[in-house]
Amino acid sequence: MSETEEKKMPNVTSSPHVRAKDDTQRIMAYVIIALMPATVFGVFNFGIRALLIIVSTIAASVLSEYIYCRIVHKKNTTRDLSAVVTGLLLALNLPSSAPIWLGILGGAFAIIIVKELFGGLGQNFMNPALGARCFLLISFAGLMTDFSDYPGFQDTFGGATPLATLKAGKSVDTMRLILGNIPGTIGETSMIAIVIGAIFLILMGVITLRIPGTYILTFAVFTIIFGGHGFDMNFLVNELAGGGLMLGAFFMATDYVTSPITPSGQIIYGILLGVMTGIFRFFGSSAEGVSYAIIFSNLFVPLIEKATIPRAFGIRREKKEKKAKEA
Repeated sequence: MSETEEKKMPNVTSSPHVRAKDDTQRIMAYVIIALMPATVFGVFNFGIRALLIIVSTIAASVLSEYIYCRIVHKKNTTRDLSAVVTGLLLALNLPSSAPIWLGILGGAFAIIIVKELFGGLGQNFMNPALGARCFLLISFAGLMTDFSDYPGFQDTFGGATPLATLKAGKSVDTMRLILGNIPGTIGETSMIAIVIGAIFLILMGVITLRIPGTYILTFAVFTIIFGGHGFDMNFLVNELAGGGLMLGAFFMATDYVTSPITPSGQIIYGILLGVMTGIFRFFGSSAEGVSYAIIFSNLFVPLIEKATIPRAFGIRREKKEKKAKEA
């Protein structure tokens, strides 16, 4: 086969499949831009140490992908910026008090274990950043839940995170939750910053409101029914603004690879996310639950897609005719 004929051959690749002029690199660039408000606010809120964690975690993720590709003689994929997005998302899910090596270890785990060992971008069965975060939570729970370096932490919420304070039945300052002047992980605190980035992604056509909208609405209904406060708008807003719900809903639950491709599947997926987050938050021992809810729901994506992908025209009729012949 000549080189010209080879170029004309159709190229079958793994997801994400982009049916537009935007390629993977550009989409990842959009995500990075969209995360900038939360990133900048995180550095402002937690100081220079937050910036060091962000830079080192991204560097570890990119370097891990580069070294892995060299070792297995695979095409260098660092230019598609997916490793940068993974490193940035993971860093935004770390507390600013975390040691630098924790982010480096998490970045390497996300890229090598969760992403590359399953075939690289398009083959991983769960979100790499969240997979790494859950690994770090299980392995280094104390370091991952230490927010004591936040200025005035003991005075602000009595030595607990806002969600832990809510779970204990105490009230928190709703406006501080929305603005983000609270302890937490680097990128999850400011609801406003996250929503600004989400609006950018929606306007650029990178995501739709189908998954995050269904997720947030389902969780809101679950909170009203099972949260123990009834239709308490203040409590509801606190639950929506606190923790990693907004960051997870717009930036991780919408991951092309680990979310359904069908519209109806995305709605089912969003409902599952909302229910699982509610179960973890209100019936589990932890005040959070977004990371585990997303990873748990990722495992159901193949089943959801199998049930919601439309049948090809004529398939049902062919099956009926085959059954009639067998009878």
